[in-house]
Order: sequence, then C-alpha cells, then structure tokens
Amino acid sequence: MNKEGFVKIAFVGAGYMTSEHLKAFGSIPNVDLAGIYSKTRVRAEKLAEEYRVKNIVDSISSLHDSTNADLVVVSVPELVTFEVCKEVFQHPWTILIEKPVGFNLEDAERIYELAKSSGSKVFVALNRRHYGSTRSVVDELKSVEGSPRIVELFDQEDQISALRAGQPEMVVKNWMFANSIHIIDYLNIFCRGNLLGVENIISWDPMNPFLVCAKANYDSGDIGIYRCVWNAPGPWSVSVTTKSKRWEMRPLEVAHSQDYGSRTSVKLSEFEMDTIFKPGLKFQAEQAIRAALGKANTLCTLDESMHLMELISKIYKVGEDD
Repeated sequence: MNKEGFVKIAFVGAGYMTSEHLKAFGSIPNVDLAGIYSKTRVRAEKLAEEYRVKNIVDSISSLHDSTNADLVVVSVPELVTFEVCKEVFQHPWTILIEKPVGFNLEDAERIYELAKSSGSKVFVALNRRHYGSTRSVVDELKSVEGSPRIVELFDQEDQISALRAGQPEMVVKNWMFANSIHIIDYLNIFCRGNLLGVENIISWDPMNPFLVCAKANYDSGDIGIYRCVWNAPGPWSVSVTTKSKRWEMRPLEVAHSQDYGSRTSVKLSEFEMDTIFKPGLKFQAEQAIRAALGKANTLCTLDESMHLMELISKIYKVGEDD
C-alpha cells in the first residue's frame, strides 16, 4: 500500500474479464489502477484509456517494477495460465487469478506446486461465490445449522457452442474444469465437513457426452447431488434443502426460500451492485482488497481451488492422463 493510502492494483491480460475487473475495482475508493500488461498491447492501451490505468508495460516484471502493486489480477486464457504464473509468482504481490487455475487437473497441480514453492499468496476468482443470492442463502442457512443439507446442482454445458465460439480444442475437451467449475463449487459453498467420496451414478462418456450424475457424501451428513446435461438444453440451478426450509437459485442471481408446510416461495433481497457490475465482481473486488491488506476475506484460496479441481476430477472420472 503506497504512502497516499491507495491500494495499488495491476492487471495481466486485456480481455473481457479484465475489463469487468477494471470496472469493479475502479468503483472502489482508495484504489489506484496502477498498470496493465498484455501481449496484445493495443487492447491494453484501449482499456488503459477507458479506465484511466496509469501504466502500460511490455512485461510482467516491468508491471511489478513500475507499479509496486499490492495486488495483481490475472485474467488470461487457460492454456497460458501456467506460463504467466511462472512470472507472476516471482514477485511479492497478492495474486487473484481468474478460474480455472489450470485447464485440467494436471495443469492445476503444476501451478499449485509452483505457488507453494515460491511462497506466493494466491486467491482464485470464482465470482458466483460472491453473488448477493449466494451470500443470502449462506446467511440464512446459519439459522438451521444443525439440520442435514441436501444440495442439488443442475448444470448445462455445450461443447459444440464453445468450439464455435472459438474456444481451443484442449480447453473444450476439459470443459468441466473451465466452466462446470462454477456450479460444482456450490458443493464446497453449501456442503459442510469433509468429502467422504463420490458415487458416479451416470458416468461421463467423452465419446458420447449427454448426461452425468454423481452423488457426493460428506462426514457432516450433508449430501450433494450433481447432474449435468451436455449439448442439450437446461438452465443452471442450485437448491439447498433442510428439514425446515428450502432455498432455490434459478437463475443463480436470484434466490427464493420456502418453509416446510408452505407451498409458496419468498424472494430474497436483491443486490443492486449485481446489476451495475458483472454479478459478484464488486463484492469480490472488495474482498481482494482486504486480502491485499492482510485482512480476513471470503475469497477462494488456492488450496480450496485445488480441492475443487480434484472434486471435478472425481465427478467426471478424468485425471492426469486424460
């Protein structure tokens, strides 16, 4: 943190997510958008002009040296994350990396070991954790803490559309890590205790992807049910059921609750910041600033992200050699 009291933030990457992060961080008082680096300099220049970023540089080392940033936000394509992290981890800033940190489990393990050997302070941007709807359900669940929970996730993924949109073939092959991670993370958010194991009810068939179904068992007594349809229609949704109350998020940005004995549901409060900014990003940015200042925060740690990647691997029965 510099002597004027501003938290200095640097950015690696100049794509869509970087622009959304800049918008969120730029709205927070006492924040200095100190610098940006991208291999595509023209894009970096455009974002720097739009959001008044002070420095446009030509390397990650220059980004650190010219800004002395407290926090760096990394938003780069999945296939180059490892190479970028090798450079980013050489500097003592707090690091926030866009999910997934690794395009598959093996890549995630390489990045994890690299972070641990360098002693880097790394967090992972999973913005749905920071939705107002997600946080509302987390808060309401505290009132029924002793009740077992059934957490049901419905996921829909489309590899065909991803390929048509220009996603690399290797990323699409591992699309459960690149995109399903958002939904599967809700098991970590809502299920308590340690994971005992995963039962594969309908297994992933990479040659004929359609339906995947798995059950996750926790030592708290909580149960997670995950279903995903591939290359077919279906809305993302999450529900949490206890003996006295049920919550549903469909769409994920909106939460409703229903009491036992009632046939009606009640809409929980909406959060204006999730309509002004990409949902979850403003609150996530505030938490990232807390992390950079060494304060308690609700960001996903790299350890949690690694456990999440391992959980995805168990659900889809894909690993290092796939």
